[in-house]
Amino acid sequence: MNRAILADMLEMEYEIIEAGDGVEAVAAIQQYSTELSLILLDIVMPEMDGFGVLSVMNKRHWIEEIPVIVISAETASSQMERAFELGVTDFISRPFDSLIVRRRVINTILLYAKQKRLVGMVADQIYEKEQRSSVMIDILSQIVEFRNGESGQHVRHVHVLSDLMLRELVQLTDQYALTRSDISLISTASALHDIGKIAIDEAILNKPGRLTPKEFEIMKRHAMIGANMLRELPIHQNEPLLKIAYQICRWHHERYDGKGYPDGLVGDDIPISAQIVALADVYDALTSERCYKKAISHEQAVEMIVNGECGTFNPLLLTCLKNVADTLLVELENDTPDKANRRELMNIADEMGRHEELTASERTLHLLEHERMKYRFFAAMTREIQFEYVKSPAMVTITAWGAEKLGLGEVIMDPLHNEKVLQLMSQTDWKNLSHAILRTTPEQAMVNYVCKLNYNGEEQRWTRIIVQSIWSADEPPEYTGVIGKAVDIHDSRVKEDNLERMANHDALTGLLNHASIKKQIIERLESAHDGHFALVMFDLDHFKSVNDNYGHDVGNKVLVHTSEKLRQGTRGDDLAARIGGDEFLIFLEYKTDIEPVIQRIFTFLTGHYENISISVSMGVACTEVVGIDYDTLFRSADQALYAVKRGGRGHYRFYDSSMQNLLSTISPIDGENEAKKQEGDE
Repeated sequence: MNRAILADMLEMEYEIIEAGDGVEAVAAIQQYSTELSLILLDIVMPEMDGFGVLSVMNKRHWIEEIPVIVISAETASSQMERAFELGVTDFISRPFDSLIVRRRVINTILLYAKQKRLVGMVADQIYEKEQRSSVMIDILSQIVEFRNGESGQHVRHVHVLSDLMLRELVQLTDQYALTRSDISLISTASALHDIGKIAIDEAILNKPGRLTPKEFEIMKRHAMIGANMLRELPIHQNEPLLKIAYQICRWHHERYDGKGYPDGLVGDDIPISAQIVALADVYDALTSERCYKKAISHEQAVEMIVNGECGTFNPLLLTCLKNVADTLLVELENDTPDKANRRELMNIADEMGRHEELTASERTLHLLEHERMKYRFFAAMTREIQFEYVKSPAMVTITAWGAEKLGLGEVIMDPLHNEKVLQLMSQTDWKNLSHAILRTTPEQAMVNYVCKLNYNGEEQRWTRIIVQSIWSADEPPEYTGVIGKAVDIHDSRVKEDNLERMANHDALTGLLNHASIKKQIIERLESAHDGHFALVMFDLDHFKSVNDNYGHDVGNKVLVHTSEKLRQGTRGDDLAARIGGDEFLIFLEYKTDIEPVIQRIFTFLTGHYENISISVSMGVACTEVVGIDYDTLFRSADQALYAVKRGGRGHYRFYDSSMQNLLSTISPIDGENEAKKQEGDE
């Protein structure tokens, strides 16, 4: 009755969408989030009350986009206070007056429309500011480099190198607590590292031969000169960019062992910004032609730096340099204005994120609406079961056709504890699918799983479930849920024996999948009265760079190539599987010394695919050390692999007791622990 009265008041001016309870409301917001102008919300509702809806809107950030007016007979001050704390814009008590309702609806919608226009203007201004700042810094630094007689690309190269190694550093360690905004600041400020050279005599700057000791002392002054120039600026002294630029100017010639200049700082007394730029500066100086030297190759430059021939650097940064060495040249060669613009847009996103009162611009909303319309159309045409799962709050939404096919509702809260959802497939399949999803990464986000699915509680049919995990934009990224679809394979008239094979084998490589190899290993272990077994886990080093630089098609070919090598390098009774992304598993029996076998397999897998270098990191767990329990073997091999990665990758290690605390025990549905492990893997 209340909804009918409100609809009568407003339907002449607005399109009305009604929901009978909180769950229906969440589903409607999910479906129409980009075009809703206002929500009129009651507090007392079945299934989920108004506070529950507001909590979901806060967790999914809808409350930042869509104004909410509470219309309720609940007028207690505590209720009103709680509603306002959850982000409502206004509160109207029942019984309500038509004029008041219409006037407050109009005012609220107009207020939010003005805010969206303001956001568009702010986004434009931030973009223009980023562009102007970048242009001015480029011009200033190019003037310095022109006077220095160096390549005009030096500044850009140092910027790209700094950004690349900083991003690798945050994947390697959380020691420096660098945010994406910090990385942007340091990379931008790196352009000013040699600004002090503007005060150095050109005869010294451009001298073709070796500098005399006196000339070198003069040259060394540029670090302090540049720092003093920035410190003496009459304005902007509190700006983060200026503070970072000062650090870089003054200390980018310091060395980790204290033998640099001007202050002889040691270790992490040198700001990480200056350490990064120092390494980038040395690399580009080595690989660039100067008036006093010829350029050397990329490989030789990396080798000289790592071997300490150019001074001592932070060991963590040397690891970063080695890790990005394969992609470094490609990044420098492909650095274009388009990539620079994308970096600026990331900076804009960061800056917009720091202003909580700002939401998405009108242009973004129109793009989202366009994508939503396309999604609806294709979902209706494909006649597939399509779904989205959100981890927090735990909720799954299913397309109308899919929900009818499965005998479920279109929106299900807390699906992992819903009896109807859990009955869709066997407990083993749920466990295996969950484990596969939680082993994904932002770079390797796809899972392809075949199992029997219960349709409408009556019929089991072979079904292919294809999902992609969704990750936040945080550093490090956090797993937030999945999107996916389920396809009835019987519709393709696949024979039963092929279905069994598809259920047990990886679709891309033809190797066993994780569920199948686990089952076979357990059977082998249970039937073995004696003998020694080893479980080997390995992955491809820097596989992400292959996808980034050559595309996923080439990445898939590398995976297939590795799988073929694995088949050739193992014996007939050995088991081999691809367990997700670029991770593989081997199970083998041995009689005496296992190490020569592992050494042979490791060496056989290392090599080249066309012009791509392939190396692997490998962890090994033996039954004589950890026992014959599969889960313990798997976890131990995983811990040994993790130890290899912490030690620099590109080799193998056997599990021992010193590794037992490297990783936490991982439950198949424990997303947070798994995310931490994946962060370590990367």
